Amino acid sequence: MDEQLLAFLDYLQEEYNYSNNTTAAYKNDLNQFVRFLQNGNYAGIRGWDDVTPDMVHDYVEYMKEQPYASSSVARKVAAVKSFFNYLHEHNYIPENPTTQVDSPKVKKRLPQTLTFQEVDHLLAAPTHKKSPKNLRDTALLNMLYATGMRVTEVVSLQLEDIDMEKSQLYCPGKDDTIRELPFDDQTRQILSLYLEEGRPYLVKDKDEKALFLNHRGQQLTRQGLWLIIKAYAKQADLKTAVTPHTLRHSFAAHKLHGGSNLQEVQKLLGHANISTTQIYTHLDDDALEEEISHEEIVEEVAVVSAS
Repeated sequence: MDEQLLAFLDYLQEEYNYSNNTTAAYKNDLNQFVRFLQNGNYAGIRGWDDVTPDMVHDYVEYMKEQPYASSSVARKVAAVKSFFNYLHEHNYIPENPTTQVDSPKVKKRLPQTLTFQEVDHLLAAPTHKKSPKNLRDTALLNMLYATGMRVTEVVSLQLEDIDMEKSQLYCPGKDDTIRELPFDDQTRQILSLYLEEGRPYLVKDKDEKALFLNHRGQQLTRQGLWLIIKAYAKQADLKTAVTPHTLRHSFAAHKLHGGSNLQEVQKLLGHANISTTQIYTHLDDDALEEEISHEEIVEEVAVVSAS
């Protein structure tokens, strides 16, 4: 059983290029399922082909009784379903015991967004001083809001990813696809100023190709970006809690408010499933309940493992 579990984890990394953190989260969730089988009434099973639909149903009910958030339960069940899908597709087991198992309903928290005015205040916060650092921060915040990129994506940008003539950038996605993300003239001017008068004073190594640099001349980290956003949110005296993902949420909500359709916003955000994008159409609702998809588990486990 351990051999097949390890093969599945290797498959995730080799076939889907999942990160170590995401793969580790799958491993933790599947080990929890194994412990349930070993500590319950099923200690006598000899292999994965001995697992029955009733055992999986019992596990789902057991998980629902634990003090987990609904999203955590859904994620753990989705991991089990993904594993058995793999076992069946690769002929390790004759039947998939999870075929008739429904994913638990997830009450999703609505994304926290900023108003247009709050965005203006945040983007203006670094402009009080024209230093290399402030030019970088102004370009960084504007780029996040203008494109809706994830934090990891924006800090990973390289100089070659930017096309100033076309006012667009090329953002590598999770599945080796490239998203073409346009940005407006204001963002283009801000970025141009950073490239001309900011970045040259931050870079230490002429071979460094990262777009956004820290004070050591190296690629800015996720943690560094989080601290930058936190500092400027405080400086702008925003009452709304601001996280690194807030500008991405605001971008999506404001795009839809401005008339963009769901498919356009889904493409810009790089969502695999349009249901992930649809949450931005329900910002007046108190909560959403829907099934967690196999596409969404990847981002969900990545968040959990990083927290």
